[in-house]
Amino acid sequence: MPVSADVFSQNLRELPAFRALLRAVEARLYSDIELPARTLDLGCGDGHFVSTAFYHPLDVGIDSNFNSVRVAYGKTGVYRGVFQAGCGRLPFGDQAFGSAICNSVLEHIPDLEGALHDIGRVLLTGAPFVFTVPSEFFCGFLSISRGLSDLGLRSMARAYERFFNRISRHYHYHSLEEWSVLLEDAGFSVERYRYYFSRRALQALEWWHYFGLPALVSKRLTGRWILSPTAANLGLTERILRRYYEEPMPARGAYLLLVARRVSE
Repeated sequence: MPVSADVFSQNLRELPAFRALLRAVEARLYSDIELPARTLDLGCGDGHFVSTAFYHPLDVGIDSNFNSVRVAYGKTGVYRGVFQAGCGRLPFGDQAFGSAICNSVLEHIPDLEGALHDIGRVLLTGAPFVFTVPSEFFCGFLSISRGLSDLGLRSMARAYERFFNRISRHYHYHSLEEWSVLLEDAGFSVERYRYYFSRRALQALEWWHYFGLPALVSKRLTGRWILSPTAANLGLTERILRRYYEEPMPARGAYLLLVARRVSE
């Protein structure tokens, strides 16, 4: 369950606004999902997401970035162990975990099939695998490419989508049906799914990418995303974005949560 009843405000004090909004929505998605021990967090980053999304520490976090692993290791009560590794080369024995999560990571992995097979290898039969990814609707929801398309500037619209994919480091935008096939090939079955983040929510995230450039400068100079995490500094941003945090789950969303279950070797 989420650590805070108002996880959005907590994230907004610590992350750029667009990331705070997305991570807060995702934290709420895990509130009714059971994760049997031992739990593996694939692509744990610096541990910030788990620190806001769960009351209790998870067993193991892995990430390919050494600096992120170092930060996650230094955070008390987030993981019982942290390792540097990629999702396709997990340093664990077969059937070592009873569950796994992978929050907004698989879209960044070029060899998706290899990663899914290795994740399946380390999970017990029957173990849940919970992950979030951008959906097939992501690019179509972007406001700038939509505006360019409406003006008949389709080549510019596609160029903008490629640009946004590049800055987001996205390789994949699979549909539910495509994910079902990929997961089945890796020994999983899809148990349930949920779209989240409406078109308007994604457009807010899109524009706040650019408004968040000062936070990037702050991070590089000081190591902190937000220099002044006060109501005076963040109040207007929170009022503008809170509606997207509180919106009902859409029938079609820019992102997709999947709960799959390991069913075969």
